[in-house]
Amino acid sequence: MATSVSVAGFHKPLYSTFHGGWGTSICGDNSTVLIKSVPEAVRVAKPVRFRPVMKNINEGKGLFAPVVVLARNIIGKKRFNQLRGKAIALHSQVITEFCKSIGADAKQRQGLIRLAKKNGERLGFLA
Repeated sequence: MATSVSVAGFHKPLYSTFHGGWGTSICGDNSTVLIKSVPEAVRVAKPVRFRPVMKNINEGKGLFAPVVVLARNIIGKKRFNQLRGKAIALHSQVITEFCKSIGADAKQRQGLIRLAKKNGERLGFLA
């Protein structure tokens, strides 16, 4: 059954595409058809997990990046990473001693260490 609705200002009446009764619902007579149309078991593929890549987004950028890359190529990646780790540890100790001398708490010290890392990335020391 099509329902017609006329609106003031329109010359032609508007027609609805509703062709059902108001009493039918999901629990009504159509529920068995709906239940049969849904498959009993749905196969779901294993989700694809990408490995996190530990890579510097500023690699190759920065003032000191070419020198760092050249040193890494000459020394070798393993030895270079050992030296870099020692340099970072020394720098963190210097920051810790500085924070002790001015009376900064641990939260401020962590903030300074994070700031040093960000600056190192921007300058190219972590390339």
